[in-house]
Amino acid sequence: MQLAGKTALITGAARGIGRAFAEAYIAEGARVAIADIDDVRAATTAEELGDHAIAVHMDVTDPTSIDGAVAATIEQLGHIDILINNAALFTAAPIVEIERAEYQRLFDINVSGTLFTLQAVARHMIERGQGGKIINMASQAGRRGEPLVAVYCATKAAVISLTQSAGLDLIKNGINVNAISPGVVDGEHWDGVDAFFAKHENKAPGQKKKEVGAAVPYGRMGTAQDLTGMAVFLASDAADYIVAQTYNVDGGQWMS
Repeated sequence: MQLAGKTALITGAARGIGRAFAEAYIAEGARVAIADIDDVRAATTAEELGDHAIAVHMDVTDPTSIDGAVAATIEQLGHIDILINNAALFTAAPIVEIERAEYQRLFDINVSGTLFTLQAVARHMIERGQGGKIINMASQAGRRGEPLVAVYCATKAAVISLTQSAGLDLIKNGINVNAISPGVVDGEHWDGVDAFFAKHENKAPGQKKKEVGAAVPYGRMGTAQDLTGMAVFLASDAADYIVAQTYNVDGGQWMS
């Protein structure tokens, strides 16, 4: 029960990795706000997770929605000890085919959404005066460029940089900001990723997924559950002296 008595706000938590984080946090004693733009799925997830979960509407591209979700979480759970900035979007295209609207959409969600959700929660934590833990979701894509994934890679590189700056700025308030950098994680998300590569690399559906899984030194793609141990650790008291770091949880794909 490493998180007993703690409360967490997790964005994009209605499914996939975000839901896995919520399940792990509840198992460790926390209460969790399932923040998502999909109200129906968020409500269903919260109901399935039981009395320690609530659903709140959040569109991370809308400052009013961010503030509303933070306020709703505080109203129902009392305060916020932990934030996981998990909401994100993926796309792929050759450099000469990148569309400005799609570029802007990814930065609005992956970077601006992360920054301004972090900001809103940090303001609450500072006012409360008891510190907190903020965890951003980066990616191995933020560690290096990829031919078809320029925009996504750039957004995740920005998340890593933002984590460093926010971590250095907020630790004076007792707020630890760190990040998790997953590798290739199987699940609903990767079905969409596979479709992008099938289109742009003329691969059969499922072929890219098999290739990337085989290339992982550990021997397989990751799962959402592979990430939960780090998410629990970074939210716990054991991580109090860790500041502005990004941890690779990727089966050995990237070493830093």
